[in-house]
Amino acid sequence: MSSSDPGSSAPAILWRPAADARERTDLGQFWDLAEHRSGRDLPGYAALHRWSVDDREAFWGLYAEFSGIEFTTPADRVHGPDRMPGTEWFPGARLNYAANILQRRDDRSAIIARSESGATRTLTFAGLYDAVSTCAAALRAAGVVKGDRVAAFMANVPETVIAFLATASIGAIWSSCSPDFGAAAAADRLGQIEPRVLFANDRYLYGAKEFDCRPTVRTLLAAMPAVEVAVLIPYDAAVEADSEPGWIAWTDFTDRAPTEIDFAPLPFDHPLYILYSSGTTGPPKCMVHGAGGTLIQHRKEHQLHTDLHEDDVLLYVTTCGWMMWNWLVSALAGGTTIVLYDGSPGHPDLEAMWRMTAELGITVFGTSAPFIEAGLRAGLSPRVSSDLSGLRAVLSTGAPLSPAGFRWTHEHLGEHVQMASISGGTDIVSCFVLGNPLLPVYEGEIQCVGLGLDVVALDEDGQELVSEKGELVCRRPFPAMPVAFWNDPDGDKYRDAYFAEYPGMWRHGDFVEITARGTVIIYGRSDATLKPSGVRIGTAEIYRPLQGFPWIAGAVASAVVRAQGDEIVLFVQLAAGENLTDVRIDKIRATIRREASPRHVPHRVMAVSDIPRTRNGKVAEAAVARMLRGDSADNRAALANPECLDEFVAARQTLLKAQV
Repeated sequence: MSSSDPGSSAPAILWRPAADARERTDLGQFWDLAEHRSGRDLPGYAALHRWSVDDREAFWGLYAEFSGIEFTTPADRVHGPDRMPGTEWFPGARLNYAANILQRRDDRSAIIARSESGATRTLTFAGLYDAVSTCAAALRAAGVVKGDRVAAFMANVPETVIAFLATASIGAIWSSCSPDFGAAAAADRLGQIEPRVLFANDRYLYGAKEFDCRPTVRTLLAAMPAVEVAVLIPYDAAVEADSEPGWIAWTDFTDRAPTEIDFAPLPFDHPLYILYSSGTTGPPKCMVHGAGGTLIQHRKEHQLHTDLHEDDVLLYVTTCGWMMWNWLVSALAGGTTIVLYDGSPGHPDLEAMWRMTAELGITVFGTSAPFIEAGLRAGLSPRVSSDLSGLRAVLSTGAPLSPAGFRWTHEHLGEHVQMASISGGTDIVSCFVLGNPLLPVYEGEIQCVGLGLDVVALDEDGQELVSEKGELVCRRPFPAMPVAFWNDPDGDKYRDAYFAEYPGMWRHGDFVEITARGTVIIYGRSDATLKPSGVRIGTAEIYRPLQGFPWIAGAVASAVVRAQGDEIVLFVQLAAGENLTDVRIDKIRATIRREASPRHVPHRVMAVSDIPRTRNGKVAEAAVARMLRGDSADNRAALANPECLDEFVAARQTLLKAQV
């Protein structure tokens, strides 16, 4: 049952850890070890976290040992000069990311792959090792060496994981786009890094429709003359892909006997993969992530914050163009079985994912906040129709999850399910704030700041704020920072992206509140905050009250700049067959006034047919703001639905004429 702390104004507690959780969880065991090694009493998570940031040498060194990360050469020390950017982690160490992922070679399931058609494939840890060995040998035979780039235009299928791990085993650098990217958007990303090899699916399924990837791949190859080898992979493993002149079939490319993999021993910060910003505000930034920093950060989040073990089955609903795919794959290092789902999570209906959870025995389910909110608006109760007794945690990211979304998971998935909202970004390919198996879940709040991360909320003068809204800033170095941006030899773009506003500290771009309890509330992106009457508010504060209206399918808030101050405009996407009447506009305004404040009430509420989203499913607030300013939309290809921007261009003309 949910409850509140007696005598406090804290929101309801929806979930509490079991009484013996400290003894059963890896976080509890690490906590005991930290107290023993440090000789200090660390009473409560706040004390453990403070030790982890005050003595980062001890924390990261102890965690590397605790997690069993396999170094081929030990480090000289844990980190170099305490500066940001520029700190070197585990100098002198050598390791290989793929070797750590492939430590197991048994008959336990490593990958369960499921498409929306219901087709299922399973790959054991032994089978995964063998498949990686043949692909790695093929890449070496093709001349791929350490530092070369290998790209993928791939669906979320086993071959994508295999090709990635094969690339990492050599020390080449991986980069991927999902096949829903258009040719221009994919070329804007992959073309910058000049890959030597391209892996591509012949087709993919989404929403019961089949899409042919080959025309896009032809265009993509024409835009990337550095590609020497193009490997075509059938989406349906049982059906050979149609041959293309100059392309190599996957079966021919990997047609060799498995052997022992020659894992290249590499420096801790050797590039592992390149990820990209959304590209909605300019050319996508190419973020180069190091192998060691990625590995140790993902292991920490999986092991300590999510309590993943060998008997867990982890699903994250993602594509290969979103960083959560990279996060998912790293769970193999701990022996966790991962589920690769490819297709629409809403096909054939919104309960399909929960039926699959019961069928496959998924214990930790990862998704986006909009997916949870969709279940809430549809009035679903999956626990009634599916056996979710084996599900122990739900992870949510991509957007702030409303308090109503928290309540829905508690009431309609099960009181035993931990709702772990998490937030970080492509920039760090991991999380700043996330779940904790030893802390309660408060309605509408993220449980904690991650261990080893000195994350605070700062005001414009750099002063720390508690229980007040401010900028999310990390004040000290951490291993998962990008090692560089691609084609940024002097590091100017990198420094400008994160360190310009608070020199020497990482400004992430989120508008947050860190409560006195240590929980975190995210109010939206800093560049999307609004300032009616000069008071800064986050867009999530406007969206949350809308959850009670099932006739609203989506919303985006922005502002029109007037001489007398910014005026909030709320655009709503209505559910099929619904209309935006004056009565409904009054209800929206009254609800926002009651549940947020008078300052949050929009001056104008307008209906649109669709809300612009990035290809990762995030609401493209910056694109809407540009449309209302009258700026050009040069990066429409970065959006999943760029055609909807035309409505916002038209809305600007209406708003300019309006006397609100």
